[in-house]
Parts: sequence; C-alpha cells; structure tokens
Amino acid sequence: MRSAVVVGAGVGGLAAAGALARSGWQVTLLERADRLRAGRAALLIWPNGIQALRALGLGDGLAAIASPVGLGGVRRPDGQWLVQPSTDPAAAPVVVHREDLHDTLVAGLGDRIDIRTGVQVRGLRVTGVDRPAVDDGRSVWEADLVVADDGIDSLIRRRLEPDSVALSAGCAAWRAVIPWYRAPRMPDDVLLGGETLGAGYRFAAATLGERGSAGRSSRGGIYWVATAAGAARPEPPATQLALLRRWYADWHPPIGELLAATEPDDLVQHPVRELRPLPRAFGFPVGPGGVVLLGDAAHAMPHHLGQGACLAFEDAATLRSAVHNAVPGDQLRAAVNAYNRLRRPRAVRVARQSRRMGVVLQARGRLALRARDATLGALSPRLLDRAAIAAARWQPPS
Repeated sequence: MRSAVVVGAGVGGLAAAGALARSGWQVTLLERADRLRAGRAALLIWPNGIQALRALGLGDGLAAIASPVGLGGVRRPDGQWLVQPSTDPAAAPVVVHREDLHDTLVAGLGDRIDIRTGVQVRGLRVTGVDRPAVDDGRSVWEADLVVADDGIDSLIRRRLEPDSVALSAGCAAWRAVIPWYRAPRMPDDVLLGGETLGAGYRFAAATLGERGSAGRSSRGGIYWVATAAGAARPEPPATQLALLRRWYADWHPPIGELLAATEPDDLVQHPVRELRPLPRAFGFPVGPGGVVLLGDAAHAMPHHLGQGACLAFEDAATLRSAVHNAVPGDQLRAAVNAYNRLRRPRAVRVARQSRRMGVVLQARGRLALRARDATLGALSPRLLDRAAIAAARWQPPS
C-alpha cells in the first residue's frame, strides 16, 4: 500500500491527510501539539476554497457550517464609500468558525489514519534512492510521500529551500468572534461584510450564523478582524483590546460598538509574516516518491486577499488529483513534479497580487491617503475585483 506522512495538522494538513486516506493511502499524521486543536475566531473562505473543499469531498460539511458574506464594499473611517458594494455573487465568500471547520476536517480523516501528537519533527532525510523520511530525534517515519504543512517556520522547507525565509509584513492583525448573547444589535441600515480603510489601519466584520439560534454554525456571533501597521503587541490581551478601542474610537458605526462588546478572552492576535522569496519549488522527487510543501510552509503571505486557508485547500485538492493513481516509482515522482508545476505559479501570482494590494490598503500619510482615496474607485475593477475574481475562478484539476 502507498504510504504518506503528513507533518502538521493545520487546515491544509488535515484536508490533505483525509483526502489521501480516502484515496487508499496509508497515512500517518504528525502534530507537534499534544492534541489536534482548532484555531480560534473565524475565517473567510472564498469561492476557490469552496471549490477545493468540494473537490476533496467536504462540500456537504462546509455547507452545514458556513454563512454567506456579502461583498460590502470599501469605506473610509467616516463611513464615506470609496468602493460601492459589489453585486457579483461569483466573488462572494462564506464565513466559518474555525472550530466548526476543524471539526469538519477531523471528521473527514476517517478511522484509518495513524495520528501521532506531541511530535516535533527535527530531521528530514532526502538523500539516495531511499524513501523520504522525517524524525523527531527518537523515532523515524519513512513513507513514499512526505507532505509538509508545518507552517511558516517549517523545518522541512528550511532544509529544502534555506533561502526562503519568514519576514514581517509590517503589520499585525487581531480577530475575534463576539457570541450572540453579547453581540450588539445592528440597525437595519448598518451593513456588515465590507471593509474600512484608514491610515495604516483596516477593519472588517461579518455575521456568523443567525441571532437567536445557532444558525448555520454551532458557534455563531459577529466576527471581526482589525489590521494595524507595525509590529505585534507584547502586552496582555486586555491592554491590546484597549489599544484597539482607542485606535478605532472615531470610526463609523458599528466598529466602536463591536470593540466595546469584545472581551479580552475573545481576542486573537496574529503577527503578519510572509515568505521572501517563495521557495523555488513546492515538490521535490526523492527515491520512489518525494516531498511536497503545502499551505504556509510553501507560500505564507499577508492576509490582504484572505487567501491563506483557500490556497492550502487548493494545495490539498491538487495533490490528491496528482497522486490519485500514481504508484511509487516513476509515476509518483512525476506526480510530485506535476504538483509543483500546478501550484507554484499560482502561489506566485497570488502573492504578487497580495503585495500590490498591501501597498494600496496600507497607505499612510496625508498625501498618500488622498491619492489612495481618489483612485481606489478606479483601481477597484483593475485590482480589487480582478484579484478576488481571479481567485474565485480557480478550478480543481481533473
């Protein structure tokens, strides 16, 4: 039987492990934490991510937990529209609670996967004609295929592509889900789902499920994400929340109301980092099989397009298609090369779009802000919509 070791139980690793197991592979999943653990808060899944999850056989599970999000346009802190809300449903995302998504992906693993927690991978063997292998200094796991989803600080990527390093993207992000029992009631004329841009600051919010019931998510509420230029804050969550309330104090409703309803335990801070440059390859033939990079281990980038999880799901769907019928030897080595040919150019394009978007969205200074606000409407069809729609139109390989 073909064998695979998946390193890392993030959303991409879980999706890839489940897909390989359902395709008849013997899969070992290695996770450094003491248990499989969901991330906190929520995330947006754009149409390309939805397509990828459907290709992985997880579409029904996603439909049960997802809430639609309208493309609510872009506004200034005073509420003036810079870009009117879009009416194109092809580019609309859904929002899911990370714990609901985690439960769906874990359910998709099935009962044939060997899950090992508390394993910190410290070594990688990719020499000679032997199968690739990883180790934690005590035990060795050898397989026909090694899938690295071990994050932006991936040891496996550093061994294969040492020139690709994680750098600060010049900003930090905070996320939170306000449960319905604490969430403020929104007036009928208040629109959630859009984004507000200030001088180096951004804020966006979306409704997760329906008030008064669990809705389509078992963990409903109002999800928001805020981004601020500068380094991550070292203070405790209560102090960070106080800073956010001060930074966004004069922004249009309901931003102040949402921050007032947020408690420190709701808050999740994310230092925003990116890989520069991206690895020269995402697939490496080794012996009768090879090693592939997936998710942030391959293409961590700023969240300006919200494509991190979506690209990881694309990776998993593409990998499943590439290796579906490949047997160890020339076929599997060719499948590893095919994965690289399909994934790296797309990741490069999205990373380039994300950096361009960052230049627009993180403008600072009076002149830069005036120029951005004056031209953002004209840029929208050329940059904002093009980036979103290009991602939305991705199709899984047949």
